[in-house]
Amino acid sequence: MAEVLLSRIQKRFGAVQVIHGLDLHIHDGEFVALVGPSGCGKSTLLRMIAGLEAVTHGRIHIGGRDVTDLDPKDRDIAMVFQNYALYPHMTVAANMGFSLEHRGRPKSEIAERVRWAADILGLAPLLERYPRQLSGGQRQRVAMGRAIVRNPQVFLFDEPLSNLDAKLRIVMRGEIKGLHQRLQTTTVYVTHDQVEAMTMADRIVVLHAGRVEQVGSPLELFDRPANQFVAGFIGSPAMNFIPGRYTPEGFAATGVVLPLPPTATRIRAGREAICGIRPEHFEICSAGEGVPAQVLLVEPLGSQTQLSLRLGDTPVIALFHERLGVAPGEVLHVRPKPGAVHMFDPTTGVRMDAEHALA
Repeated sequence: MAEVLLSRIQKRFGAVQVIHGLDLHIHDGEFVALVGPSGCGKSTLLRMIAGLEAVTHGRIHIGGRDVTDLDPKDRDIAMVFQNYALYPHMTVAANMGFSLEHRGRPKSEIAERVRWAADILGLAPLLERYPRQLSGGQRQRVAMGRAIVRNPQVFLFDEPLSNLDAKLRIVMRGEIKGLHQRLQTTTVYVTHDQVEAMTMADRIVVLHAGRVEQVGSPLELFDRPANQFVAGFIGSPAMNFIPGRYTPEGFAATGVVLPLPPTATRIRAGREAICGIRPEHFEICSAGEGVPAQVLLVEPLGSQTQLSLRLGDTPVIALFHERLGVAPGEVLHVRPKPGAVHMFDPTTGVRMDAEHALA
């Protein structure tokens, strides 16, 4: 196990810069997820940690060693790829033990390590099969087994579940998290799926256009997003954004005035802002306590109900943890839950705390 330290990392492909002076400290034994939209640089960053991409500028340290210019084989890392990368002509056992064999380890040690990894991953009955005889989930387990037999300092995962169906993804993310809890090996995990990141990671790094927007625990990012980008990326369904301005009566958007928490009364009337409300932070109330919202679409989700609503001229999504007997065209009265409203500067997108929004 080891910490990973990235210092002022830059990456250029020709004239195009894709990583801009990035700093990141991943602690020993920590599970860190890199998330962001396509093209944000998360896979490129992972490949630089692995040594598969050269660093244009900056340094990478693993376990206190400067590995910036070392070959991948000398970094003591193991990587699990999206496409499994198994050798089709080798058995499961041979695939899992290949890296140790390549390093000239004794056959007895290889067999022992393969059996150990197979027991952890439930692969013992499959050791003599070939990849073509395995399901997608089994192949991914073999790829993970090939990584853990080496007992590396750091595991690197590059979107390992994206080729699996939805049900199997849920199973496999539980297995990966359980594996980390058992081995406590430093893990860097790239995914475009923020639900994966929220359920698996100790900390999440949100990337956008090659820059770090925010680093924090899943709940920190969910409860106090640093800016509008993070607020919209973390959470499913995504946060609703309503443009408007502060007034003595509340937050005035087009066609509606939303009630605000008492802390917002200190903010200067007329100040423009973007009001962010998560779908699960709406509540139904009486006409005198909320604002009218027309139901546009009803999506029953079993124990939950997701509604598309129109607040004034703004469409929003609301998620209620109950079954609602409503139909399109009906009008409900709703309000944001106290303390669950987020405000963002309309120019910079930065979070506006009350003490920063008085001017």
